[in-house]
Amino acid sequence: MEPKRTKLGHQFGVLFCLAGFGLVWVGWNGAASYDNSSRQFPFLISGGIAGLCLVIVGVGLWIVQSQRAERAGLEENLAGLSRVLETLVEVVALTAGPAGAAGAGLGNGNGLVLAGTTAYHRPACHLVQDHPRLVTTTAEMASESGLAPCRTCEPEEPVIRLPG
Repeated sequence: MEPKRTKLGHQFGVLFCLAGFGLVWVGWNGAASYDNSSRQFPFLISGGIAGLCLVIVGVGLWIVQSQRAERAGLEENLAGLSRVLETLVEVVALTAGPAGAAGAGLGNGNGLVLAGTTAYHRPACHLVQDHPRLVTTTAEMASESGLAPCRTCEPEEPVIRLPG
C-alpha cells in the first residue's frame, strides 16, 4: 500500500504545481490584456498569488512523499542488514564452541560470549536462548567487568596475565 500512497502523493504534487503554473499564466494573460495597472491588479492577485500558493503546496507534497519513499527504502535496507547481522551472530555462535572457537581464531579465552547482568554464557547455552537483553562480547571483557562464567554451559575463563 505504501508505494501507491507515495505514487499518489507525487502525482498530487505534480498536479498542484501544474494547476499553480496554469493560474499564474491565466493571471499574467489577463493582466497583459489591460494597459491600466489598476485593472491588472485583480488578475495578478487572484491568478499570481493563488498560483504561487498552489506551486508551493505541490512542491511541499512532492518533497514530503520523496522523503517518505527514501525513509521506507532505508528502513528496508536496515531490516536486511539486521537479518544479515542476526545470521552472522548465529554462525559465530555455532562455531564458538570449544573446537569451533579454536578453528575460527577465537580461542585462547577470546571467544565470543553472551554477557548478562551477573554471568556470561556460551552463545549455544540453553539458559539464554532468545534473551533480548544480552550483549555479545569476549570472555575476557566479560570477566574484567565482574561477570562470572555460567555454571551450566561453562564458557572458557580467560587467562588474565598480570604485568611483571
